[in-house]
Amino acid sequence: MNSIENLILESHKRGSVYKAALHYEMKESGLEESVLIEKMARQLEVMKQTVILGNQGVESHTKLTGGDAKKLDDYIKSGKGICDDTMLKAVRNAISTNEVNAAMGMVCATPTAGSAGVIPGVLMSLTERYDLSHEKQIEFLFVAAIFGLVIANNASISGAMGGCQAEIGSASAMASAASVYVMGGTPEMSAHAMAITIKNMLGLICDPVAGLVEVPCVKRNALGATQALVSCDMALAGIESRITPDDVISAMDAVGKVMPGIFKETAQGGLAVTPSAIKIEKEIFGDL
Repeated sequence: MNSIENLILESHKRGSVYKAALHYEMKESGLEESVLIEKMARQLEVMKQTVILGNQGVESHTKLTGGDAKKLDDYIKSGKGICDDTMLKAVRNAISTNEVNAAMGMVCATPTAGSAGVIPGVLMSLTERYDLSHEKQIEFLFVAAIFGLVIANNASISGAMGGCQAEIGSASAMASAASVYVMGGTPEMSAHAMAITIKNMLGLICDPVAGLVEVPCVKRNALGATQALVSCDMALAGIESRITPDDVISAMDAVGKVMPGIFKETAQGGLAVTPSAIKIEKEIFGDL
C-alpha cells in the first residue's frame, strides 16, 4: 500500500478500511483470512496481558521507571481527574505497557517497542467504555496496521531514522485512524485523524536519557494516546486537515531526514544531555 489516497479508494472498493487491510495482508502474505485473524488475536492478547501487568505495578531494572501506571489507576479511582476516564485510562494503559517494556516484559511492538503503549492504551480504553467486541478489537488493529504500513512505506517508524515523531508520532496516528474506524467514521475521517495527529507531533525528537527506552519514552506514549483520542474526536466532528494526509506523511519524512543526528536516539541531545540526565546516567552506568 503506497499511499493514503489509494488506501481510501481500496477501502470504498472493499467496503471498509478493515476489509481493505485484510485483503492486502492476504495478498501479501499468502495466508488465509482465518489464519491472519488468529495471528492478530494473539497480538491482542499480549496487549491485554501487558496492560493488566503494568496496572498492577512493575519497576525497571534501573529503577528509572515504574509504578506510575498504578499511581494513575489510583487517581482515576479517586474520581478527582480533570480529564474524563476514557482519556485517563488510555494514558494509564499506555504507561502500563511501556513500564512493562522497560522492565523487560513482553509487549507487542506497535509499530516499535518504544512506542508500544499508544495503540493498546487507546484500544483498551475504548473497549472498556464502548464494550467493543473481540471482533471489533481485531478490526481496530488491522486498521491501525494498514495506516502504519503506509507511513512506513513513505517515511519512517524508527526513532533512529526520523526522531520520535516517527515512533510515537506514527503510533499515535495509527491509533487515531483506528479509533475513528471503530467509532463509525469514514475512511476519509480516519485519514484526516491520522494527518492531524502527525501534524501536531511533527519534529518530535528522540532523546532517551542514558540511552534507555524509559525517559522520556514512557510519558510520551501517555501523551501520544491523548493526541490520538483528540484527533479522533476532531475528525469525527468533521474537521479536516488542510494539508493532504499523504503530504503530511511526506513532510514528516522530510523533517526526519534533516533532523540532526543528536536528536535521533543517540542520547546526545535534548533531555539526554541535561544535568539531571547526566547524573542519572552516572548513577546507572558509573563513569564510562
